[in-house]
Amino acid sequence: MWEYTDTVQDHFINPRNVGEIERADGVGNVGSLACGDALRLTIKVDANQVITDAKFKTFGCASAIASSSVLTEMIKGMKLEEAKKLTNDDIAKALGGLPKEKMHCSVMGREALEAAIANYTGAILPMAQGEVVCECFGVTDLEIIRAIRENSLTSVEDITNFTKAGGGCGKCEGKLRALLAETAAGAAGHTPSAPKKKRMTTLEKIKKIEEVIEREIKPNLKKDGGDIQLIDVDGDFVTVSLRGACANCSSARTTLKEYVEKKLREQVLETLIVEEDK
Repeated sequence: MWEYTDTVQDHFINPRNVGEIERADGVGNVGSLACGDALRLTIKVDANQVITDAKFKTFGCASAIASSSVLTEMIKGMKLEEAKKLTNDDIAKALGGLPKEKMHCSVMGREALEAAIANYTGAILPMAQGEVVCECFGVTDLEIIRAIRENSLTSVEDITNFTKAGGGCGKCEGKLRALLAETAAGAAGHTPSAPKKKRMTTLEKIKKIEEVIEREIKPNLKKDGGDIQLIDVDGDFVTVSLRGACANCSSARTTLKEYVEKKLREQVLETLIVEEDK
């Protein structure tokens, strides 16, 4: 049985800002229902770059709900530049602490905030460019390295507590130990050997394309009454169907090439070619 602080219990039993902002300025989707935790954060930003409102929807444990709730309270009224500096440790401290086994919930909150801000500014999240290490929970090497550095992690168990990596089948334990050793060596002033580039499998490619469409492309198109659906992926050719206002828009071709294709090339693979389903 986990020992939760009174603040965690309060935010779990009486969560603040539950729901979704209509026509949100920024949307952050992290986690996966298949992995047990998922969070959708929506924010409103005014002309002075201040977050005026924030709402969340989450699927997860008491810590996930409490972390999401307290995060929305923390960022309302905060300037974007200040919000960018928030860490998962800030979220955990605002709750009076979290059990070490539940620290990944605070990390999920910070990731959702970063994703929402990136969605608003049009920035590219570096973490999305990493290579998946833990296939059970979809955690990349860059996410693991960041967690190790920011939280001074020293064991595979620590990595699992903060990222969930290694908490499933356990096949990635060797990779986690290697990343831990390389990151420690880098912190000590040594240059770790560059990881070998692994060819992206078809399944990995499809998964990343789906993630970018759902996380960034679709929410932005919906702001203008449009929508998009992934139809097929054949090699480097990605077939999509534009829906809603986008389907009959005179700028559909521009949207397809200058926005959809550009986003997928930036965040998935630079050789991708996007075509519209006829």
